[in-house]
Amino acid sequence: MISLEQLTKVYETSSSRTTVLDRVDFSVASAEIAAVVGPSGAGKSTLAQCVGLLERPTSGSVVVNGDDLTRLGERDLRVARRRIGTVFQSDGLFGRRTAAQNVALPLEYLGVTTAEKKRRVAELLDRVGLGHRADARPHELSGGQRQRVGIARALALRPSVLLSDEATSGLDPASTASIVALLRELRDDLGLSILFVTHEMDTVLQIADSVARLDHGRIVERGRVVDLLRDPSSALGAALRPARPAAAAPAGATTWRLDYVSADVPSDWPTALGSALASAVSLLGASIETLGGATVGHATVAVPEAVAHRVPEVAAALGLGARPHDALVPVSGPPAPVTPDAEKELVR
Repeated sequence: MISLEQLTKVYETSSSRTTVLDRVDFSVASAEIAAVVGPSGAGKSTLAQCVGLLERPTSGSVVVNGDDLTRLGERDLRVARRRIGTVFQSDGLFGRRTAAQNVALPLEYLGVTTAEKKRRVAELLDRVGLGHRADARPHELSGGQRQRVGIARALALRPSVLLSDEATSGLDPASTASIVALLRELRDDLGLSILFVTHEMDTVLQIADSVARLDHGRIVERGRVVDLLRDPSSALGAALRPARPAAAAPAGATTWRLDYVSADVPSDWPTALGSALASAVSLLGASIETLGGATVGHATVAVPEAVAHRVPEVAAALGLGARPHDALVPVSGPPAPVTPDAEKELVR
């Protein structure tokens, strides 16, 4: 597992002082996939680098598998890092090495025997679905395949924690879906704790159990993905599933936004809503899906003005939250504190 406590990272020069991470408290449980999102310059990559101590924090603690990495000497830190695998946006493969030779690199550094190295590499390439491309060089592989080789290499030393820093950025949708499925499978099979740094909200919905929004070096909102999507007041939930344009309402009707706020919303709720209101209900738009067995989403409906006052009560009985559509305000997320350091935020 990963636990960050009051993590702070400050870059100083002779003329400036930039706070990139500001007293961040954050954790990833065993076998959890936790995503971190945020705008460019929010500190996402620095956060991931601090977890592996590729960047040493200015203050605070980084606890991985019970070890406070910030307190370890160089020798013990090298040992602790073996339990942390990292996958970057760039696959980082060596062009002159085959897929198998790239995966073998961490094992070579440790002096693993040739027989054990060969067995482990074959096992890893089979696990990521590339056993048949062991002798291919990076230029002979697709972007998604190269990223799979990078994942296999990250798993070479049997880590319990995997850091994914924009690992799906730049991949096409099919390759992204393939990598997401692989990471979820590895989490389930190996019990990995995965920190997934990304700016792709759709990918968060596909992969994450929980998500946190980082802005100006601070966690401004976090929670389980399903809980955020079921909270109409959540800025992060709105960013994960933004409202889409809906059809125009019939004349003389009022328009309502209905959010799934409960696990018990019946699948025939439009019919049930119309029956309870004893009136026609026009479905103008909807975005509804199942995530991890839970149904989430929202819909836009129109009802006659004469029954509009009853919509909140009837919708609540069906597990739906109701708001007049003209009362909706675009949500951009909680404002981050404006400080001199924040104004000079370092883009990383």
